[in-house]
Amino acid sequence: MVDLSVRIGGLTLANPVMPASGTFAEGLARVIPLDRLGAFVTKTIMREPRAGNPVPRVAEAGDGMLNSIGIPSKGVAPFLAETVPFYRGYGPPLVVSISAHSADEFAVLAREVTVEGVAAIEANISCPNIEADGRAFAMEPGTTAAVVERLRAATPLPLWAKLTPNTGDVAAVARAAEAAGADAVVVANTILAMSINVESFRPTLGNVMGGLSGPAVKPIILRMVYQCARAVGIPVIGCGGISTADDAVEYLLAGASAVQVGTASFIHPTALTSVIDGLEGFCARRGIDRVADLVGAVAEGPVAEGPAAEVAW
Repeated sequence: MVDLSVRIGGLTLANPVMPASGTFAEGLARVIPLDRLGAFVTKTIMREPRAGNPVPRVAEAGDGMLNSIGIPSKGVAPFLAETVPFYRGYGPPLVVSISAHSADEFAVLAREVTVEGVAAIEANISCPNIEADGRAFAMEPGTTAAVVERLRAATPLPLWAKLTPNTGDVAAVARAAEAAGADAVVVANTILAMSINVESFRPTLGNVMGGLSGPAVKPIILRMVYQCARAVGIPVIGCGGISTADDAVEYLLAGASAVQVGTASFIHPTALTSVIDGLEGFCARRGIDRVADLVGAVAEGPVAEGPAAEVAW
């Protein structure tokens, strides 16, 4: 029997598969058995109610999806009163995704969501920072360190920093998050992009630009996971274009300790459990006893030919 369990900082997950923030909600309990997931990751919340961005908020983009949702949120009070109690009825740990426009706001919100039933906090530091003229915290090591330090001081819960791919040196940002106290880094959020309707001459999104996700981004984010896994000693969680078990295996081989499935769930609501089943089947087929043995196991060096090209499994 394959051992699918993994460790992410102080948390033990029954398997390495969880939803990406913003792609999962309580309604999926009517479609899949939620207890099968490695963890729950909530839609990002902000402290105060927020309407989100103008419509249209979603557009197709070839092998990907553009979105500019804008983090609509009811605020922290309804979240604590309604959402957290729902997940207390299930076994997987609850990871709460939070966002804010300043380091101080992040710290306040982190303290407020440090309640019974919340196992970890995922800090969406890919949002605009009003203290840095709208640049995302995670675009630079310095601003990343500043906000993670405030978060670390505000909560004893495991802290995951969700990084942005819209930076020139994601590994340096990951190192800054680790040094400031993050227990894991999530690599990564969506890639800033846009598309234009050639009939109307208008952008397809109401906010003009949005985030590109889905299969189109996987090779880019996979490369970033590989770089970050070699730059830090804390776990890396891969997030970007994962639709199948093979996609998840690629991320694990590149150094991710766990993965998040996002856009695929919009197309196939059972994508999360399909990836879990596929991972178990892959390991069983290759004679791999523990899925954790795949982490960072990519074979490097010159490509061999013939029988020598086969790895040990």
